[in-house]
Amino acid sequence: MIARLAALPQAWLVLFALAGAALGWLIPLDLPVALRGLGLFLVGAALVLMVWAALTMWRARTTVMPGQRPEALVTDGPFRLSRNPIYLADLILLAGLMLALAAPAGLVMVPAFALFLQRRFILREEAVIAATFGSAYERYRMTVRRWI
Repeated sequence: MIARLAALPQAWLVLFALAGAALGWLIPLDLPVALRGLGLFLVGAALVLMVWAALTMWRARTTVMPGQRPEALVTDGPFRLSRNPIYLADLILLAGLMLALAAPAGLVMVPAFALFLQRRFILREEAVIAATFGSAYERYRMTVRRWI
């Protein structure tokens, strides 16, 4: 059960969000109300990006699950802007949550989570995609950035 959860980036997102919220509680900083509103906007934008990317992958008949072999190289929709739009949305969501919860000290978790995602998930996924799609992936990789 724990191993299955550890294989899901969303489980790690929850842990990083909890750690960020704890930091915000331990290091309380004033935050203008407008930034809390921006946080809610970022949460909404992140959810829209996640759904858009997942639907794009679904339409291409490939998996959204990390660790599973992709059936198609998806390069349209949000994948024109980022090779990892769902992971990017995770980072935006985390930043938005920290602002919405008035826990700006927790924003330090955003780059930490980005590094974690890259090392734990993205590098492995990129190797599988490169082995599966070869030169087509290499061309895509050369024109679209990992994040943005």
